[in-house]
Amino acid sequence: MTAPPTPQGTATGSLPGPLPGPLSGPPAHPEMPPFTVLLGTDYAGKSSALAELSRISPEVRIVSADEELLGPGHSLIAQLRRGLVGDVMPALHRDYSPDFMLTMLQTAVLHLRDSIARSGGDTPVLVDSYYYKILAKCRLKGLDRHPLFDWWRSFPQPQQVIFLGVSPETAWLRCGEGRDLNPLEYYGTRPDRVSFTRFQADLHLAIRQEIGSLPVSFIGEQDRVSSVAQGIREVLVAHEPVR
Repeated sequence: MTAPPTPQGTATGSLPGPLPGPLSGPPAHPEMPPFTVLLGTDYAGKSSALAELSRISPEVRIVSADEELLGPGHSLIAQLRRGLVGDVMPALHRDYSPDFMLTMLQTAVLHLRDSIARSGGDTPVLVDSYYYKILAKCRLKGLDRHPLFDWWRSFPQPQQVIFLGVSPETAWLRCGEGRDLNPLEYYGTRPDRVSFTRFQADLHLAIRQEIGSLPVSFIGEQDRVSSVAQGIREVLVAHEPVR
């Protein structure tokens, strides 16, 4: 496992400039257990890998806002996510403001943070994306200055990041050649392969900015989801939590 390479190609010009203030100095949260964050651009296969990991390594505590991985007491998170994608995003700037959208995104971020705190830390804790990916997407959409972002950046930081790689060709096929995209996955008002690929390249760069100097293990694209899940498991085993 090695640190992910810089994506090939040239940035689109939409990527925001340097982040305000340092990324390396959030306040300590000694009450939070150690955890690892799983990251990747869209359609990198995180959800499938997490589902497989939960099957082969039930001892790993997986924290996610995905409906399939939510506990029975958190159905509200799934309802809010469906409303965000189905109602708010298609009518953004017409029926809903960016602030309203961010308020809904905030519920997912807080669910992840609070779930980490409840995990106890007696087993490995793996968090799906945490706040990094949502924040990076908002920056690419022009929402690069908002009070929420400074608060999110003050949240406890993981001990390490696992980054899943995916080629632009594979990602395009996985999204149904654009049919399954939502507005936070491409540039412009209508999705096409160029706007999607450009957005994903910039998303990779923006995520790398957000995670700063955190240790990163890179798992390249695999033919089988079981291989990805096994790679994640190997990283977790090799880096035991340090309290």
